[in-house]
Amino acid sequence: MTQTSTAGALFLLPEIESAIRSAILPAERILCVSHVSPDGDAIGSLLGMGWILGHLNKQPTLALADKPSADFAYIPGFDQIVGASAVADTYDLIICLDASSADRMGSVYRPALHGQTLLLVIDHHITNTNFGTLNWVAPGCAAVCQMLVYLADALGAPIEGGLAVALLTGLITDTLGLRTSNTDAHVLQAAMRLTEGGATIHEIVARTIQSRSFAGMRLWGAILSEAKLQERVIWATISQAQRKRAGAEEKEGEGLSGFLVSAKEADISATFTERFNSAGERVVECSFRAKPGFDVSQVALSLGGGGHPPAAGCTLAGPLEDVAAQVSNALKDARRSQLAARQAMAANAAHQNAAHQNAAHG
Repeated sequence: MTQTSTAGALFLLPEIESAIRSAILPAERILCVSHVSPDGDAIGSLLGMGWILGHLNKQPTLALADKPSADFAYIPGFDQIVGASAVADTYDLIICLDASSADRMGSVYRPALHGQTLLLVIDHHITNTNFGTLNWVAPGCAAVCQMLVYLADALGAPIEGGLAVALLTGLITDTLGLRTSNTDAHVLQAAMRLTEGGATIHEIVARTIQSRSFAGMRLWGAILSEAKLQERVIWATISQAQRKRAGAEEKEGEGLSGFLVSAKEADISATFTERFNSAGERVVECSFRAKPGFDVSQVALSLGGGGHPPAAGCTLAGPLEDVAAQVSNALKDARRSQLAARQAMAANAAHQNAAHQNAAHG
């Protein structure tokens, strides 16, 4: 069963709410998981679901394939997050949060062992593949943490304390401090509910999007000095060597694609980050951002990733410079195609308008 919501239908349909209740309430052993390289929405929704299930007298396992940043340690329950090695072979229910495809769960999810377990997917990515047994996908929501506000209401969990802090963290980080183009009235209403529950916007902003180490600043300086801009697409590469020279941790460099797209001369941005996967192989993590009117989700989807029109990404094998060259060309092609489509639509609209005017005067 799947519910895919639009901006005008964010809330749980009765049949999906009923199905979620039927999945959660009888389950004794529940595994909650979010995506690799977890961000604020991944961690916030994971911990938020833990708080909601705790209200139902459940004791879920909260797991991430990659170690979460200590920057989020202020969220109550953070110390309950475990790695893949602590995940059991069998569960009654698996809840996947903020992941558009099964591979995004990383080594936490083992298909051979977990493949027959009921899988509840709660996500807001428009590119979600509906890979769960039960899927609640709401692209109209700015964050999964926004969706969990509605789920908490449906399950009677009070939105206060640790739950409010966890959910507001995801909402703040995914909207860059309530500044992205999808920050609508529904987002602001959810943020208000969470602040009424005891979470504080300025404290979360200070701990997340306005917090950066000196080593991170040095890394950004090195990266920005080598950034490239062509055809209104701006991109930068982040190598392991650069990170080592700056003394920066793995998470440093996150958020740079959002900064790059703020350039007046750019419509689309990308960062290409060299990392090692769980097998010790070099891979390139690609992060894309777009200004309103442009869409990077389809490029990400074509490369095996996913996301939203203004923010998407993927992970590719190959040398850093080769991947950057290949993907930046794909982004330039996408921008040209989208611009041509917009111009054709505008020309067609102008032609139809002129025809209507001529008919009216004829």
